[in-house]
Amino acid sequence: MTIRVLLADDQTLLRSAFRVLVDSEPDMEVVGEAADGAQAVALTRSTRPDVVLMDIRMPGTDGLAATRVISADPDLAGVHVVMLTTFEVDEYVVQSLRAGASGFLGKGAEPEELLNAIRIAAAGEALLSPVATKGLIATFLAQSASAGSGEHAAPTVSPKRLEALTGREREVLVLVAGGYSNDEIAERLRVSPLTVKTHVNRAMAKLAARDRAQLVVIAYESGLVRPRVE
Repeated sequence: MTIRVLLADDQTLLRSAFRVLVDSEPDMEVVGEAADGAQAVALTRSTRPDVVLMDIRMPGTDGLAATRVISADPDLAGVHVVMLTTFEVDEYVVQSLRAGASGFLGKGAEPEELLNAIRIAAAGEALLSPVATKGLIATFLAQSASAGSGEHAAPTVSPKRLEALTGREREVLVLVAGGYSNDEIAERLRVSPLTVKTHVNRAMAKLAARDRAQLVVIAYESGLVRPRVE
């Protein structure tokens, strides 16, 4: 199956480079290019891509606003957004995940890393770089808490939302938020990767999470996992 990709970036040269790279792969094709968020939304609705590579910062409607619109549209439930950011410590990264993005990637990523990201997102998995999963999200959520009521600020997602999870599903959720892959979780819990995948999928369904990235955010914002800032 060919993975349909939409490119959204205000830099023409960068879009051209991405197009050449993506179209060079036998299992991918670029179905459109957008120079701002409004165009990205319109083209997503008309072309129905599998993956949108979305720049966070664009003139007019930015990538964050566009991602919110795409994620909120039930007709576009099969579209996965990967946010592109110049710096992996971009303050909008967590907001993009809250908005419904499947993950993010730095623009300085190697070509193979970008192509792998597209394939991961198209498969319905979340793309979270090790830096993001194991440190960045926790850091920004910790900063958000300290800006509010301090280290023990009230969670922004009600802990009651987790009551639908079984004990094992909560355990898996904690490990997902720790940045562990299904194979790594399976090894730690001494179960099969398929069993872990089942627990992850059930947790996603119970928590109305679009993907693994949303599970990470929920884990931190509900207080199930406490962020630590080094």
